Amino acid sequence: MSINYEAYVTGLIAKGRKAQAIAEGFTQEQVDELTAAVAYALTKPEVALQFGEMLVKESGMGVASDKQAKMFGKIKGVYFQMKGQKSVGLVEIDEKMGMEKYAKPMGVIGAIMPVTNGEATPVVKSLMALKTRNAIILSPHPKAKETNWAVAELIREVLAKFGAPVDLVQALDPEYVSTDASWQIMQQVDFILATGGTPMVKQAYSSGTPAIGVGTGNVVTLVDGTTNLDETADMILRSKSFDNSTSCSAENNIIVFESCYDEFVAAMTKKGAALIKEDSPDKEKMLKTLWPESPANHVLNRHIIAQPAEKIAALAGVNVPAGTKMIMVEENGGYGNDFPFTGEKLSPVSDIRKCKDFEDGLSKLLKTLDYQGKGHSCGIHTTVKERVTKMSETVPVCKVAVNSPQCLTNSGSWTSGFPMSLTLGCGTWGGNSISHSATWKDLLNFTYVSRPIPSFQPTDEQLFDANIVAKVNA
Repeated sequence: MSINYEAYVTGLIAKGRKAQAIAEGFTQEQVDELTAAVAYALTKPEVALQFGEMLVKESGMGVASDKQAKMFGKIKGVYFQMKGQKSVGLVEIDEKMGMEKYAKPMGVIGAIMPVTNGEATPVVKSLMALKTRNAIILSPHPKAKETNWAVAELIREVLAKFGAPVDLVQALDPEYVSTDASWQIMQQVDFILATGGTPMVKQAYSSGTPAIGVGTGNVVTLVDGTTNLDETADMILRSKSFDNSTSCSAENNIIVFESCYDEFVAAMTKKGAALIKEDSPDKEKMLKTLWPESPANHVLNRHIIAQPAEKIAALAGVNVPAGTKMIMVEENGGYGNDFPFTGEKLSPVSDIRKCKDFEDGLSKLLKTLDYQGKGHSCGIHTTVKERVTKMSETVPVCKVAVNSPQCLTNSGSWTSGFPMSLTLGCGTWGGNSISHSATWKDLLNFTYVSRPIPSFQPTDEQLFDANIVAKVNA
């Protein structure tokens, strides 16, 4: 029996529009009550762990306790950012310019989501929609469809308790989850909030529907030896091993000053990382395990994605010490398809290379991003302020994390100023429409009201510098 995906999604859209028409009349107090209730209900410890365990079982990826921690951090963080903020009606007044700003919903949002964050993303995006009085339809990765459905059902239960229309949050029925259904959602909704792989994001942008999408991650971190290397190693290992590196925000490539390279490797080894040297036959074994069809193509082996480091080593036939949490592979050659370790690995495997000094390290960082990961993030561990400034001025990324664990920072944390988000914009470098991390504010339309004010038009003498005028007229 063939499924009519167009008709099915049309039905969801109709229910979403009906619910959203009711939500459009909500007061700020009603909106804030709903977001608080959903955030609280979905971050109860037993609930967060249940969904973490469910997604690990369904997808075969990640670590349940880390997913629980992700639920705590991202959901509570996103709620904290929106708590007390105006999102209904008049939200801003500029008396000097005679302007008023009114916030209005977009309608029905299509949320396209990856398997890697399939536990927290549906909650975060639902909170964003509820805060802005939009309806939302959650379209998951096929390996997260049961978890997505269960999360949505719990959110709907909470909405019902507070007298809100449950169809403000809908999920694709597991039997309908497919690329066909996602495409229909993209075609029929009012706005697309897409998180996932580059092909899916490109599809969202090409759908003809207004969209926000994200770019490919391939984070590079530079270590110059001026920080405490034990602390630096601890940050990098915690970040790269978190949830078995489901996040594309983790340290995928590490560039280390040769003056501190041996000391840094020793610190990493002490923390639980294993090193595969440049000239070791184990390097080729790892390469063929991560990219079985290399050099013909560099599609990652799905059996290694978000798997424990020891399991990946076993698949490759490589011996690593018991308790290994991360594998570092030396890559001091070139970049690109002939050197695939410079690309995204979606596993607790990083490439590591030496640099002579900061300028050399910056050059190697840029060459790595030229291959993959432009727009996303990079990091540096340093006490030299000028190096941070130079990196920030030079590198084509939207986020630079300083002396921090990357994946625990660049998507927002309680110890950084980055906004809590699971949709990280990568600018035009990454083929995206935004350079910031998407928040609830990106799901609002605004009406601007102008009232007459005294003229502020300057004279030409006030507007143009006399030296400029003289040079032009010379």
